[in-house]
Amino acid sequence: MMDDIYPRPQFRRAGWMSLDGPWRFGFDNEMKFRTPRDVSDWPLTINVPFAPESALSGIGDTGFHRACWYQREFNLPDDWRGSRILLHFGAVDWQARVWVNDLKVCEHQGGHTPFSADITFALAAGPLQHIAVWAEDDPHDLEKPRGKQDWLLEPHGIWYPRTTGIWQTVWLECVSATYIQNIRWTPNLEHWDIGFDAYVVGSQPEGTSVSVCLHCQNRLLAEDTYYVTAGEVHRRIGLSDPGIDDFRNEMLWSPEHPTLIDAEIKLLRDGEVIDEIISYTALRSIGVQSERILLNGRPYSLRLVLDQGYWPDSLMTAPDAKALRRDVELAKAMGFNGVRKHQKIEDPRYMYWADVLGLMVCTEMPSTYRFTHKAISRLLAEWIEVIERDISHPCVLIWVPFNESWDVPDLPSLSASQDAVQAFYHLTRSFDQTRLVIGNDGWESSATDIIGIHDYDADPDHIRARYGPGVKLQDFFDRRWTGGRILTLDGHPHRGQPVLLSEFGGVAFIRPDDERYNQGLGDIRIDDPEEFRKQIHAIIEVVRCTAMLSGFCYTQFADTFQEANGLLFSDRTPKIALEDIANAVRGEPHEQP
Repeated sequence: MMDDIYPRPQFRRAGWMSLDGPWRFGFDNEMKFRTPRDVSDWPLTINVPFAPESALSGIGDTGFHRACWYQREFNLPDDWRGSRILLHFGAVDWQARVWVNDLKVCEHQGGHTPFSADITFALAAGPLQHIAVWAEDDPHDLEKPRGKQDWLLEPHGIWYPRTTGIWQTVWLECVSATYIQNIRWTPNLEHWDIGFDAYVVGSQPEGTSVSVCLHCQNRLLAEDTYYVTAGEVHRRIGLSDPGIDDFRNEMLWSPEHPTLIDAEIKLLRDGEVIDEIISYTALRSIGVQSERILLNGRPYSLRLVLDQGYWPDSLMTAPDAKALRRDVELAKAMGFNGVRKHQKIEDPRYMYWADVLGLMVCTEMPSTYRFTHKAISRLLAEWIEVIERDISHPCVLIWVPFNESWDVPDLPSLSASQDAVQAFYHLTRSFDQTRLVIGNDGWESSATDIIGIHDYDADPDHIRARYGPGVKLQDFFDRRWTGGRILTLDGHPHRGQPVLLSEFGGVAFIRPDDERYNQGLGDIRIDDPEEFRKQIHAIIEVVRCTAMLSGFCYTQFADTFQEANGLLFSDRTPKIALEDIANAVRGEPHEQP
């Protein structure tokens, strides 16, 4: 069972209950059952929220399974009677239907995003309530966003075991008949204010209002009350500008100083509190200018690490809530100021710790592997839900809808693929103009705020010759090839965007007696720790000191199944001292052991 930490830390209520733990479980490979009443046998017990393919689920079955069923009971607390009860799922891969007491309460498509249902109408008269979930996840379907989940029986290449069904926390909430469904924060440094949006459901007679109280470092910043109109509140909360830079900087969020603004939000009816939310936001801005990325209006060099977000025994689900914080702490201890979450939408509690501890996150949409109307429709629907879930997190730096043209093949020649990239770029910008968007990361750029380049040449001299001081930026883009791919599409020349080496390294360190792993993505396989340390220092130093680049993303954070190119082993044990890695990443002098 996952630790009892609220599953959505940026939108917290007091009245909630986890439903993680043992559920009855069964596979339905022939898709025989339509409703929970059709399921007569529950042969297995699964430990939710771990997928049945994982060891921690208690099942560990990595075969092909088209669908599965879950069932459990819970006792409704006596003091919840008369309130609305909301049932939440963090993520269910890929399609889910949910019943409470044999009444269908909701269905959802999309394996990486949350969904909820008001189950009040389905509750039984007594305390005991029954929940059933059907999850369908065709292992061979390449038209749905699946990220790194393999479609072959055994993981191959750079793809990993599948994740079927529930893989994030399930929980209940108790709310009033009228409650706040969602909020959004939008900071604006230019005007020194914060946008606040709230969405209210339920009856809203005259006199319904929302109060907002903001605190930062034990200082009251604002305390306002706004009337609810047509179920919504949209306001900009002006803050007192400290004026002098030193005081302004104390208020700004950055990886070095992750200052958060605490928020108390209350829904009022004639002055009586009927719903209360604890949240937070931050003041920070992200932009570009003169081929450089800006954080809070100042040039900022990105030091990112690619993070797949997998664990050996629990796959895409963290083994416990503490592991999410630990991964953030490890990335910072290695000297990185951000992560590129690769082909995965991470647990909201990871995003929380990135906000609190100061770690920027590049959010990348898990890919489909076919280009069809169905695939693009599914991708678009889920991508919008991803943005809506994480748009208020200060840590989110960049949105990345496509990676290496995986969803959009033949980009240089296929106009439909080009249109898709441009459509997703502009749609993402229309949803969020406060962040940067990489339309297609790796190569074949068109509509983009940053040109991301993937280059796994592990020879530091080759990297220096390709990106070093003797290379003019325009000459570089005129040659515009990496890994056999053009950097920018015809008709989309470099327009002064920053250049980010968004994947490089991939050096494989493998213990001499360990034959489990393939080589990393680079050309080097090493079994000596000191040689590994020297190689890491050499290649990162070249990239870090290259003026052409606005930053880098090293591959990768930890070994992931058959890939041994992590800085950490898969259990998060460092391959070399964390201080050694941090010295290379930050550029501090290395002290010989």
